Amino acid sequence: MTAEVRQREAVCRLARSLFVRGLTNGSSGNISVRCGEGYLVTPTGQSFGDLDPARLSVLGPDLTHVAGDAPTKELPLHAAFYQTRGPDTGAVVHLHSTHSVAVSMLPGLDPDCVFAPLTAYSVMRLGRVKLLPFFRPGDPAMGAAVRGLAGRRSAVLLANHGPVVAARDLEAAVYAAEELEEVAKLTLLTLGLDPRPLSATDVADLRRHFAIDWDG
Repeated sequence: MTAEVRQREAVCRLARSLFVRGLTNGSSGNISVRCGEGYLVTPTGQSFGDLDPARLSVLGPDLTHVAGDAPTKELPLHAAFYQTRGPDTGAVVHLHSTHSVAVSMLPGLDPDCVFAPLTAYSVMRLGRVKLLPFFRPGDPAMGAAVRGLAGRRSAVLLANHGPVVAARDLEAAVYAAEELEEVAKLTLLTLGLDPRPLSATDVADLRRHFAIDWDG
């Protein structure tokens, strides 16, 4: 089995896992991953629950479509992460996960850091999550907004839309997307209850021990 075949199967297997657990619905959500000199991307208008490995979109090194089905219309988001974060980014995952979208609509959010450091893994896998404004799905302005972060964040939350995370490889990006949904769920469960987040000392210790860039 070639590396590309393994990547294709991994994309479809992890996408289905996200779908069956309700982390994205219908034909929403998209995944991209570096593969050889180019990229594999989930096609537009297709459900995570029923992807065909042979029909994934293939993009060249310049992120232009070269084979397979037409890529997701959210490609500008993915391209912006790859182009600003460089080779350290090996995959990007965008979901419409319910609790994350719900948090994005709350009043009074800090747009520079949506979530308090409620758990160690939210610090370790996400860093600070930036809230971006609402954009029409597929709007190239989403990519411009991510580029405006100059590669400083690995996770953003699109208002009234959903999270986008970038990571070193496919599994890490999926785990980060799952972690973002979990911290969103905890945020909603503790809303108005004055929860006790990790202290600045706790966060500093995690950053030092795990060599975490808190800015993403």
